[in-house]
Amino acid sequence: MLATSIKILNEHYQSLNNEGIDVIQGLTQSPKTLPPKYFYDDRGSELFEQICELPEYYPTRTEAWILRQYADEIAQITGACELVELGSGSSTKTEFLLDAYEKLASYCRYIPIDVSRGILKSSVIKLQQKYPTFFIEGLIGTYEQALIKLESTFAASRLIFFLGSSLGNFNPRECDDFLKQITKTLQVGDYFLLGIDLQKPKEILEPAYNDTQGVTAAFNINILSHLNWRFQGNFDLKLFTHQAIYNEIDAQIEMYLHCQKSHKVSLEALDLQVLFADGESILTEISRKFDLVIMQKQLEIHGLKTLKAWTDPKHLFGLILCQA
Repeated sequence: MLATSIKILNEHYQSLNNEGIDVIQGLTQSPKTLPPKYFYDDRGSELFEQICELPEYYPTRTEAWILRQYADEIAQITGACELVELGSGSSTKTEFLLDAYEKLASYCRYIPIDVSRGILKSSVIKLQQKYPTFFIEGLIGTYEQALIKLESTFAASRLIFFLGSSLGNFNPRECDDFLKQITKTLQVGDYFLLGIDLQKPKEILEPAYNDTQGVTAAFNINILSHLNWRFQGNFDLKLFTHQAIYNEIDAQIEMYLHCQKSHKVSLEALDLQVLFADGESILTEISRKFDLVIMQKQLEIHGLKTLKAWTDPKHLFGLILCQA
């Protein structure tokens, strides 16, 4: 019998105290912002999986190529250990790692963590069927909630991995705080595997976030739909358009929703009313692009020593394996 398990890290997952303050702060400041975690309701997660298949969107297939090539080497370096994935999504790329660790030991503990209940549940069921001797426990929650919970658990040896260049969604201060938390969660000798999107010309970057099929636009606008049902809102999705630009000074993609008409939005569960001016924008996401050498130095500052780094032949993407 398959021992699938899904747990909610925060029992008050949908409460205002835990999920609404950041929305209020973002929509009442100037310029307006929204936290990218609200992309990932079940519909948003489905759209992101579609984005990963787009011809313009190189990160997923490039990182998958690196994992396919080097997963066995990663497993050999770390040995058998507990595997913890932050922002697991469908865990499709993760199967390269799970295959590699299955060669080392018939038993493995894999903990995927995601904010989207639907995609997490389906991926756990699928993976438990494919790897019946593994213990797989999905945790619903944010990175912060996951890392705090993991601090209190003991594992003989652990690999935390953070793929897809999701680190790029953090500004420099948030990135620093995140790496501090990673270091705090790991014991001496544990491992951290990080995927990062590397710096490259905007002629490659901007099309990856403004695809011709409009999937990224639908993904971006869906954040408003998510806020509508979660917080009893009345965003009119037709009044907003998507745009992503590459900020070459800060080396980051910036994704915006542009308001097309002056109007007022209410979010009843937050007791919030927001005025939008014609042409006003909401910054919904940044996606920073990194220098591989500089990132390794930053990791080392946090006590994470690089053991090995890999890239693809075009140097579009990087994968760094560190040890605490």
